[in-house]
Amino acid sequence: MKSLAKDTAIYGLSSIIGKFLNYLLVPLYTYVLARTDDYGIVTNLYAWTALLLVLLTYGMETGFFRFVNREDYNAPNVYKTAFLTLLTTSTLFAVLVVLFQHPLANVLGYADHSEFVAMMFVTVAVDAFASIPFAYLRYQKRPILFAALKLLFVVLNIAFNILFLVILGKNDVFYVFLSNILATTIQTLCLLPFTMPKGGRFDGQVLKDMLRYSLPLLVLGVAGIMNQTLDRILFPYLYTGEDAQAQLGIYGACFKVAMVMMMFTQAFRYAYEPFVFAKHKDRQSAEAYADAMKYYIIFSYLILLGVIFYLDIFRYIISSAYWEGLKIVPVVLWTYVFQGIYFNLSFWYKLTDETKWGAYFSLIGLGITLVLQIIGVPRIGYWASCGSSLVCYFAIMLLSYFIGQKKAPIPYDLKRIGLYTVLTLALLVIYYVIRLHIDLNMWVMMAIGTVLLGIYLFILTRKDFPIANVLRNRRNNGSGR
Repeated sequence: MKSLAKDTAIYGLSSIIGKFLNYLLVPLYTYVLARTDDYGIVTNLYAWTALLLVLLTYGMETGFFRFVNREDYNAPNVYKTAFLTLLTTSTLFAVLVVLFQHPLANVLGYADHSEFVAMMFVTVAVDAFASIPFAYLRYQKRPILFAALKLLFVVLNIAFNILFLVILGKNDVFYVFLSNILATTIQTLCLLPFTMPKGGRFDGQVLKDMLRYSLPLLVLGVAGIMNQTLDRILFPYLYTGEDAQAQLGIYGACFKVAMVMMMFTQAFRYAYEPFVFAKHKDRQSAEAYADAMKYYIIFSYLILLGVIFYLDIFRYIISSAYWEGLKIVPVVLWTYVFQGIYFNLSFWYKLTDETKWGAYFSLIGLGITLVLQIIGVPRIGYWASCGSSLVCYFAIMLLSYFIGQKKAPIPYDLKRIGLYTVLTLALLVIYYVIRLHIDLNMWVMMAIGTVLLGIYLFILTRKDFPIANVLRNRRNNGSGR
């Protein structure tokens, strides 16, 4: 747990700093770009690139962690095989995109701006290749170097955006995509000297074994990422109003306000994935997974409460032109909580090599998402988009838990998890009853939120982080006992 906490803190610090700095791009875009439609274009194309990234990595990142930790496989061979395979497929994809950028742009609805599509899709090809070198850094337990290189991209991306959009006054979406491809290319060039394969050889049998393990994860990954991004991909096609791109821009901007929860989930994932595969050899691994789940949920609820109680401050991340969509933020936060729990639960089928279950769950979730969006978006707009994601992750979270407990039972502390769930819901009910029925200004409401957050922290320190015990242990250690 200490090792996991340390790595999570380092990955988390880089992720939080990076995402916070990227937060600065959200107000930059919403305040500088001419229309909400422009941010709708950014939202839509970034959703496409997220889907493509999963396709181009085809589960090899998780496959790498699975096989590089197995004693019957040569670790250098596993890494070199994965490295060269991703390099080949990513390069081929980038070449095809450049050659066929105009037909692609026509299909995606950007016939007049094929350069948008070309730049973003080449960028995702570079990102796909870099996923294996970054996974290698995690395998080597080099979180500081990992964090530094991730932050390098963020700093460069912000610098290029400021240069083009602010200093040079180029308030055009083209320069958003140009900044991204420049920053990604420089980051990858800086990454390679630390991660070029040294020793080992390309092994065809290793590749076959990795693909056999990873390809079901591709189905899982595609369905999973579509559960996350399908709302932003389909919205322009399903929304019946004339302002589809503007509504998508509002939805995308308000989605960013809830990114604090996504930062925590991502940081936890970076540390947890190699931890799980390494810990799997330990007899007490089940207890460790149960503890990790409990603490993930505890801190997820803490973040959720903090964002909701201080939303009157967080809203200034985006221009007031987008504020009409802020009511979706609590829904998005709960979606991230369920998504994180589902990720924690997913290791039972990865460790037992039954990755087909992940594909089943993701396809069920995709079906739920697709049906709810097709029915709801034409009627209630982006409320259906965020609501479908919430229902999707809640459903597959429950499915994964109940089936997982039969296949590979883990003694989760349901009593303590239930306590914090009930506490969180009770605090939210109190907050919204006061907010909806009493006319108070934002400062008074944030003061009330602070008190409610203090209640959560008080119970947290009494139940799971007893300060008295910590101080007593420190005194005992200091006295030599």
